[in-house]
Amino acid sequence: MEELKSHNIISITYKEIILEKKPCLDKNGNTVDGLFNAWIWLNNPGQFNSYTTGAVKELILAFGEASNDRSVVAVVFTAVGDKAFCTGGNTKEYAEYYAGNPQEYSQYMRLFNDMVSAILKCEKPVICRVNGMRIGGGQEIGMACDFTIASDMARFGQAGPKHGSAPIGGATDFLPLFVGIERAMMSLTLCEPWTAHQAYYYGMLTDVVPVLKVNGKFIANPLVIIDRTTDEYGRFVFGSMKTDGDLKKAKELVASGETDFSMLDAAVNGLIAKILATFPNCMNKTISEVRKFKLEHWDKNKESSREWLALNMMSEAKAGFKAFNNGPKENREVDFIKLRQLLADGHEWNEELHRAISPQYQEVKQ
Repeated sequence: MEELKSHNIISITYKEIILEKKPCLDKNGNTVDGLFNAWIWLNNPGQFNSYTTGAVKELILAFGEASNDRSVVAVVFTAVGDKAFCTGGNTKEYAEYYAGNPQEYSQYMRLFNDMVSAILKCEKPVICRVNGMRIGGGQEIGMACDFTIASDMARFGQAGPKHGSAPIGGATDFLPLFVGIERAMMSLTLCEPWTAHQAYYYGMLTDVVPVLKVNGKFIANPLVIIDRTTDEYGRFVFGSMKTDGDLKKAKELVASGETDFSMLDAAVNGLIAKILATFPNCMNKTISEVRKFKLEHWDKNKESSREWLALNMMSEAKAGFKAFNNGPKENREVDFIKLRQLLADGHEWNEELHRAISPQYQEVKQ
């Protein structure tokens, strides 16, 4: 047989992410000869698996390599550790390099756009294995995937308007398709995270799996209300966080347990076993047709969004990212009321305004 050609643009040694091939399993859990799954791991757990510029470039290449690998059945996109799948872009890099440099951030966002597009054009089903928080840009790259199987300890949401950005790296394009306009509006603007149970109920996840073990047994996330109940106003509160004394007891229970991802991995492998039992070309065509609903909005908006985000690095993003990176641990947000008051008085965006609203400068004054 003639030697097969490689269609990868370039082959590299990955440094900021991990790309590994794991044997594909059938429905009985048996290894299938010659077939694999490509696992792509974000590997920055010390910073909640936020992606740096280098990681973004590696992810683009990793998804291309996995897509071109003839032996790969599916791609599993996940992260190292048990705290976070991804919290978005690396705020330290944003604050120390990109803040105030729109021309640089514009080029970075070109790479970010290519990363999202690499997921959306991958010629294999892509499963997001959510091992922890999926927030901000992490939520955006997660929603670009075809399926999501999550730890029931995970939380989902955006952070842009709280930290000087707008969730236009895919979230405003994708989230309304999952949950509808009203719920998307709440999540995207108010930045209040959803529990995994809420996200599943709203239609954003394929499955939710327990990962907390107490006394050797898996238990459901004790921090949330998991029975179908209502609050004092009759509102449905399934999946909401518990409050007050109940939450304190739940946190103590969590602290007494350990995280075990074996059921999460079994759920991922089980989904892939179902994919394995389909015609590959028909499967890929079906996925590409469903992806069109995401691509319709993504391709229409990604360039204008990139340009806006770059210019925003001169004002709100500069203030927001620097506050998060440099502010005291207990206060990493700007003084939003003071900002609105200054803008109402016609104050220009300059260093004086920046200092007046930023927590790191207020600490110095005291």
